[in-house]
Amino acid sequence: MQYPSAWLQNASLGETIACELRLRIINGTIKHGEVISENWVASEFGTSRSPVREALKTLSSEGLIRLERMGAVVIGLNITDVEELYDVRFLIESFVQQRLTQTDVEGLLENLRRIVDKMELAMRHNDAVEFSYQDLSFHEAIIMAVDHNRILHLWKSIRPIVMTVMLITTEEVFSKGEKKLHTVIDKHRTIMKGLESRNRDVVKQVVQDYFADSRKTLHSSISSQ
Repeated sequence: MQYPSAWLQNASLGETIACELRLRIINGTIKHGEVISENWVASEFGTSRSPVREALKTLSSEGLIRLERMGAVVIGLNITDVEELYDVRFLIESFVQQRLTQTDVEGLLENLRRIVDKMELAMRHNDAVEFSYQDLSFHEAIIMAVDHNRILHLWKSIRPIVMTVMLITTEEVFSKGEKKLHTVIDKHRTIMKGLESRNRDVVKQVVQDYFADSRKTLHSSISSQ
């Protein structure tokens, strides 16, 4: 698995290297405890050491590696780490969707319908990469709609890892066939119905159910890496 080049538009070389290394670390290609040097990364990506330092600094801030004198020691992402990541996602989306019950969401719902249509198209073309990108776009559209700077800052701090984990879990979902993919799409439609209801209790239950089910897929995907 390689990090999708289409997701790297306008990314700096350092960001591109960080994305690829992040994927290799999370999917287990680069193992926990391995030491990666600036020289090795520079050679691997055919670049100077400056963007490599940028990439390693980013991964260090995300807790995926530990910078030491002899190089970067890989910490990785275990199942507990990913569960905690999903806890943060749950807290963000619970807050955001509850807040949205107090506003007009018709414009947001129109956007979400278009995104779900794109998910269906990606399913028909067996395109897991596009499906995962639209999945992320769906949730990001909801988060952006609340116009809350601190929530947006928190989301952006976890977005790169969330995006990578979603890419990996979507590959797992596609391996289970079209019936499972329809279930995933239906879950997103249920979120839309919750938002459309503008009922705080309904929204609360919808978000709880969504993330409870997502945890099952998460365990299946990450534990198999």
